[in-house]
Amino acid sequence: MSALNDHGHLVEQLVAELPAWLPAQRWFAGKDRPITAVRALASTVLVEGDPQLLHVVVEVVQGERSEPYQLLIGRRSHPPEISSSAWIGADGGLNFYEASGDADLTAVLLDHVVAGDRVGPLVFEHEPGAQLTGGLRARPITSEQSNTSLVYGGQYILKLFRKLSPGTNKDLLLHRALQKAGCEHIAEVVGSITGELAGEPATIAMLQVYLPDAVDGWAMATTSVRDLMAEPELHPDEVGGDFAGEAERLGAAVAHVHTDLAAALGAYPVDEPELDRTVAGMTERLDRVARAVPQLAEYVPALHKVFDALRELPPGRPGISMQYIHGDLHLGQVLRTVGGWLLLDFEGEPAAPLQERHALRSPLRDVAGMLRSFDYAARQLLVGQPDDPAMTERALEWARRNRTAFCDGYAGAAGPIGDPREHGELLRAFELDKAVYEVAYEHANRPDWLAVPVAAIARIAHGGE
Repeated sequence: MSALNDHGHLVEQLVAELPAWLPAQRWFAGKDRPITAVRALASTVLVEGDPQLLHVVVEVVQGERSEPYQLLIGRRSHPPEISSSAWIGADGGLNFYEASGDADLTAVLLDHVVAGDRVGPLVFEHEPGAQLTGGLRARPITSEQSNTSLVYGGQYILKLFRKLSPGTNKDLLLHRALQKAGCEHIAEVVGSITGELAGEPATIAMLQVYLPDAVDGWAMATTSVRDLMAEPELHPDEVGGDFAGEAERLGAAVAHVHTDLAAALGAYPVDEPELDRTVAGMTERLDRVARAVPQLAEYVPALHKVFDALRELPPGRPGISMQYIHGDLHLGQVLRTVGGWLLLDFEGEPAAPLQERHALRSPLRDVAGMLRSFDYAARQLLVGQPDDPAMTERALEWARRNRTAFCDGYAGAAGPIGDPREHGELLRAFELDKAVYEVAYEHANRPDWLAVPVAAIARIAHGGE
């Protein structure tokens, strides 16, 4: 990227402030350990003058781990109306801040994509045939966790990938493949921004059509659970907010996405060494998490038994074929529109290494992730409350009904693995592996929620749903 000399003083000031500022940002993934150093890798001026906009790439060092992040840095004499958490410091009487919330400055990103510009090493381009409108102001979506998305005039949404990696980001790669295959269950990709990292092209951002009337799947599901809990005499199928019909349609949508991904990018049989690597990965995660979380210890022998049993499966079964999948599928990654369900955010688990996120996997992993999400939605109202066996049973009844409906929808759509329930041993292992991942996450971030995955492990490991 461009030399730092022209605005080197600002970049030096920025780097000095970041170790204290970064841990407070929602999208920063390194909250588990202290920052030992921050180094500026590159900087590009996108808007010159006052106000000024810079695109900055920094390397964040945390002991033996170092990861690159991108920042949009604004500098101006008159402060804009942005979140207080965006302020970083001052340079020569000018305030500098993280500028994703500055609508006056971020408008230039869309305008560059519309024009197909190149600014230093940053390449702004629209997809072939896309007809875009510029001159729109942006607002950030504040609920996002690992990235930052800007909505332009209710027409487009630009996702800025905060943690960068060389090559085409998996989210953009799979969206392009699905779009080419004619998939109806994604939002249309209309543009992208590419930079450089370690001498290779790296995806900076992805631009999609924005769907203002879409409803988040988690919001729909948890509303259904609240409706159920408010009617203690009724079963889930008797409550006005019953979610099972939507769960079935969602299962069909996921099956169609898996089918389109296999057709676009291929699917491959699994041999015994690959199956052994899968079991080894599950076992390594289990042992590592169990050492850190005492509540998991009593279930370790039962989980080892479930994971080791996978080595006895015949490798040629459809459920253990390998292909590109979503990789982090849950109710927060889907939207309900007037036309049906859409899947979002194909990056994979944010905490997983790059190589793992790009690895080919069984579609059953996505199914297992969604089944775990139904369990979370069912139990979220019980977190932090006194034990109530009756309410717990109602939550489990809701989860069972919607898990069944989701699998019915998937099976009916004739996805690449058929009926997920026909691969019981593998599906159970994937659910348990996902629950172990959740145990590690909740232990580190939301201790009050730890009981949710631990209860599921206790239930599933001994043959329950």
